[in-house]
Amino acid sequence: MKLKTKDLLTLSELTQKEFVDLINYSIKLKKELKKGGTKPILKNKTLTMIFQKPSTRTRVSFEIGMYQLGGHTINLSSNDMQLSRGESIEDTAKTLSRYTDCIMARVYEHELLEKLSKHASVPVINGLSDSFHPCQILADFMTIKEKKGKLKGLKIAWIGDGNNVCNSMIYGAALTGIEMSIATPKGFEPNKTVVKESKKSTNIELTTDPFIATKNADVVVTDTHSSIHNSDPKRIKKFLPKYQVNFKLMSTAKKNAIFMHCLPAKREQEVTSSVIDGSQSVVWDEAENRLHSQKALLVALISA
Repeated sequence: MKLKTKDLLTLSELTQKEFVDLINYSIKLKKELKKGGTKPILKNKTLTMIFQKPSTRTRVSFEIGMYQLGGHTINLSSNDMQLSRGESIEDTAKTLSRYTDCIMARVYEHELLEKLSKHASVPVINGLSDSFHPCQILADFMTIKEKKGKLKGLKIAWIGDGNNVCNSMIYGAALTGIEMSIATPKGFEPNKTVVKESKKSTNIELTTDPFIATKNADVVVTDTHSSIHNSDPKRIKKFLPKYQVNFKLMSTAKKNAIFMHCLPAKREQEVTSSVIDGSQSVVWDEAENRLHSQKALLVALISA
């Protein structure tokens, strides 16, 4: 499959059909790998990965994904590049475009990705920014489709911070007809523009009550309440204990509801160990599916 968009910076760049096709193709690639291997669709293709922020799942899944597809990866931190010495992102984009077939960047500011995309002649993938995390949501919706057998008609409850992952999940809901109920403390709501755009396609509910959000939910999702590297006690107090996903909160969702978390998790903060390790948790399948969904995305963007 091929995408009409050159890049993937946010899921709003995809059509409904493209998003669903990517999910189905991800599931197909996963089945092929389990049966014995992946065809070298991206033989002799190179992915350059830029990491301003550290990563486990993003780096490993993209690197192994390219290897399984027959391609290669180059991993660059800011210190490995002339960006650290003052070279502009515009010049960096033009230079890398002469060497590589695709650029994946995990950055602090979304604006940097937009500049990279504007000046690169090759596809640019958002591996995470302060505003969006589209790759995570491709894996999440792939997981939901595997576990529930469908997407449309389901309800997702988001508990905690209306962050970059939440913003992308709202776009995913709009592309599939999934209903979303989002419970955040006041001042931590998701992006207003994302919510407004997505309400045109599906029901997006904002609340401060986690029990309203999880009522009759098919999927319960949370994320860290603060950066994994920076736990501000004052910030955490605004979330705990009210916005912790525990057995009591899960009990208000449907009996067959699944629990998801993009990881890494801060156990006993946004989620208890009893939930993340419990029978309703699908976080390890979700983490694995980063590999398969990103392989699908890479093929869709850079295959001949």
